[in-house]
Amino acid sequence: MHVLVIGGTRFVGPLVVFRLLAGGHRVTLFNRGTLPDPFGDRVERLSGDRTTEDLWRKTSDRSFDAVVDFAAYHREDVLGAVEALGGRVGHYIFISTGQVYLVRQGCPRPACEADYDGPVMPRPDNPDDAAQWDYGAGKRACEDALVEAWASDRFPATRIRIPMVNGERDHYRRLERYLWRLTDGGPLLVPGGGAHSVRHVYAGEVARAIVHMLGRPETFGGAYNVCQRETPTLVELLGMLGAMVGARPKLVSVTTAELESAGLSPRELSPFSGRWMSMIEPSKVESELGFVHEPLESYLGKIAASFFAHPPATPPEGYERRKEEIALAEKWLTKRATVPPPGMGA
Repeated sequence: MHVLVIGGTRFVGPLVVFRLLAGGHRVTLFNRGTLPDPFGDRVERLSGDRTTEDLWRKTSDRSFDAVVDFAAYHREDVLGAVEALGGRVGHYIFISTGQVYLVRQGCPRPACEADYDGPVMPRPDNPDDAAQWDYGAGKRACEDALVEAWASDRFPATRIRIPMVNGERDHYRRLERYLWRLTDGGPLLVPGGGAHSVRHVYAGEVARAIVHMLGRPETFGGAYNVCQRETPTLVELLGMLGAMVGARPKLVSVTTAELESAGLSPRELSPFSGRWMSMIEPSKVESELGFVHEPLESYLGKIAASFFAHPPATPPEGYERRKEEIALAEKWLTKRATVPPPGMGA
């Protein structure tokens, strides 16, 4: 199978490429060439900007068995791909997001594929929220364009929706932010107390799901949620992670307002506490395609092991204010209840 990967140089993308190469497939990359990749001479590279006619120009004399598109964020991106590749691609996989549900008014948690349809909420005024809304609304616009292309011309697209991704090489360093704080012995500030449930996805399992779906006509025109089955609370997740690294974390419940008044960023110290974190339901991909995600405890162990085996050269953004976090936590511990990890008591 000859697979064109659009984007593919960060996080999940390289995992997909390596899986394809290991399976004996031929891989061509199309991206702007601004980031290095680890593939050497094992892949073909086409350099270009998809927002121009480069994708059409570089591929107009070629056909592909499949395309995996990591880099479409606006309706025009998808329309350009459909125009450039229509009639010359066997299967097009679009990487979408659980945020297509978050921007829908009244969407349930967890959200299944049938919950997609409905009115979109107004764009928020807050700049941070507006940026997150833009991302979700942009991905919805991409998905809608693909639905239209399937209905009108049977363009063979499959949409994969994923929530927050955890992995060993997460360039956002989300889970790593907790690992730094768990292993330094100090208390962790948990905005809102951490009683909310979380359901993420492992980067390696996203790559496996993509390759698992390639070339399967029963997925054409459809959408699939891909994520883990477990839904621990954030407190439970941190307790599990702490046990893996030999730490007994002291979790201190604070409000977002208190953190912001102290000049600390809730997102930097606890990225799993924000409102823009989707929770999706994976029953469809399990029942229709037989895809079952690796257990949470298994993949968390891999990430923790990698953290110690290959220590990051520098701490994540925001960790330079760790002493202030600890001082505030110790201060608040005198007047607030500590949130205990499960089974560890108060």
